[in-house]
Amino acid sequence: MGILSRTSYVIRSKINSVLNRAEDPTETLDYSYEQMRDQLQQVKRGIADLTTQKKRLEMQKKRLEENVEKHNDQARTAVQRDREDLARRALEKKKTKMAQIEDLEGQISKLQSQQDKLIDQKNELQNRIEEFRTKKETMKARHEAAKASSTVSEAMTATGEEFEDVGRAIERAEEQTEDMEARAAALDELQESGAFEDVLSDKDQIDRELEGLSTDSGVEAELETLKSEVGGGEVDETDVAEAEEDVEELEAQVDDDEIDSELEELQEEENS
Repeated sequence: MGILSRTSYVIRSKINSVLNRAEDPTETLDYSYEQMRDQLQQVKRGIADLTTQKKRLEMQKKRLEENVEKHNDQARTAVQRDREDLARRALEKKKTKMAQIEDLEGQISKLQSQQDKLIDQKNELQNRIEEFRTKKETMKARHEAAKASSTVSEAMTATGEEFEDVGRAIERAEEQTEDMEARAAALDELQESGAFEDVLSDKDQIDRELEGLSTDSGVEAELETLKSEVGGGEVDETDVAEAEEDVEELEAQVDDDEIDSELEELQEEENS
């Protein structure tokens, strides 16, 4: 195969591939069906034209047959009147017309044969068109079903991929949520333990221990001072008596307040 032949073959194959991808089978079937219908219409028009020609010949034959009868009557009348010359001329015309009628009958017979043949072809073509239409509709239904199935399959495949992405996203969200929950729990635990105060403080461990010791020393010193004051001084009986009277007054006042409160509650209940 030469270079030009190979190039031409490659170009034709590329064009054919492009056409195959661009071709819609349903549109091709519809187009073929319309072409067959156009052919059927042409055959019908041909039959109609042929029938018209046959009818014209039949009409012409009928006129000739009428002329034959006319010439026959003319010859008979001429004989009755002793005009053999006129009778001979009438018979000659009759003979000519009969020859024309015979020729027309041959043509009409041929046209009739052609008409019958065309009608048979028309019927066969019409049956083929009906069969093709049935197959066309079946193929279109199968094509649409296959197309819908393919679309659903592609959608399901895409959905499956999206579901995988969603599943991974959910896993990541769960991991992040667990990390946040663990961190929140840890922060709560540190808050309850007081570790945050230690963390926020600028003091180190030694400073905190020394501060604790200083606080304890201050408390102990104050306690010793109170002990020395209480143990070293004498108790004044007058002060003790005054203190006891103050306590009794406070207790009496508390009792009066309680009584007043109970009376107010009783009055409110009676009013209500």
